Amino acid sequence: MYLGLALHFWNTRWRRRAAPAKPGLRLWERAAILAPLALHGGLLYQGIFAAPELRFGFAQALSVMMFLGVALYWIESLFYGLEGLEPLILLLAAAAAPLPALFPGRGISVPSTEFKLHLALAMVAYSLFTIALLHATLMALVERHLHQKTASFVDHLPPLLTLEQSLFRVIGVAFLFLTLTLATGMVLTDLMFGRLLRFNHETLFAVLSWLTFGWLLAGRWLYGWRGRTALRWTIAGFVMVVLANIGTAFVLEVILKRA
Repeated sequence: MYLGLALHFWNTRWRRRAAPAKPGLRLWERAAILAPLALHGGLLYQGIFAAPELRFGFAQALSVMMFLGVALYWIESLFYGLEGLEPLILLLAAAAAPLPALFPGRGISVPSTEFKLHLALAMVAYSLFTIALLHATLMALVERHLHQKTASFVDHLPPLLTLEQSLFRVIGVAFLFLTLTLATGMVLTDLMFGRLLRFNHETLFAVLSWLTFGWLLAGRWLYGWRGRTALRWTIAGFVMVVLANIGTAFVLEVILKRA
């Protein structure tokens, strides 16, 4: 269902040659996105939280990220113009949705309330950063074709300034959730090991991602960073975010075969 909708939006948003009569999602399109979203959410709940043992790994993280990413996009599109983002985010959701069936993840015995809160905050932060990366991708496409005279699908995407404002709005909210994720992670580590931080790959990349996005927001506020500078820092920060949790889990589960 995600894939079918991605193809629909590709044909109607990216391949069209005439400007739309009315920008934004039509009512039936908005309702159609809710159908696979609800099914996706139900499957995630049954497979992660309703199961006898909580199992979570890189596949579950990616699937939850894209579920929340589509949900957040759907909500954000009610208030802001996000034309052109649909094919990207729905295609990624189509790729991520079946992953938990292929990779069961690692078992977590008796997860605490602190762990569940930390996990929820992390997934929201990662989902927002995914949306930010897609915004940055659209910005790069628009900027690349800005001075070309030939017709292109980017002619019907939102203006570059609108995409830029959306990018930093999403990054600001995502940075807040990432800060809360790090804070709850330190509380959890203190409860489990008696110290606020453990020096490992996950901690290192999590702190680096926080510093990267914090520097990007500071550069935007102090120096007016935009365009390619914002794109480069967004990509760098997103890579750090992925390596902090999902990349580490992928290495443990798939390469090292540690369940």
